[in-house]
Amino acid sequence: MARQRFTGREIVSVLTDFGYTPVDRTGSHLKLRYVHPKTGEIRNVTVPIGHEISGDTLRHIADQCGADDFHAWCEWIDEHR
Repeated sequence: MARQRFTGREIVSVLTDFGYTPVDRTGSHLKLRYVHPKTGEIRNVTVPIGHEISGDTLRHIADQCGADDFHAWCEWIDEHR
């Protein structure tokens, strides 16, 4: 079973490796954007940096990424961190 606790830096590292780009930082929150190369669909994700993320916040980040399956998304992050 994949972890369900990650640091913000771990999540940002994986997302940037897969095409998300940082667009803004407000305090301890980093905003990233992904534009799908074929459809032009835009996804905006906000990740808190500096502490471990779990629970509802982690689920919200997965939703912003378009994850249909939270556990599969956690496995994906865990495999690529």
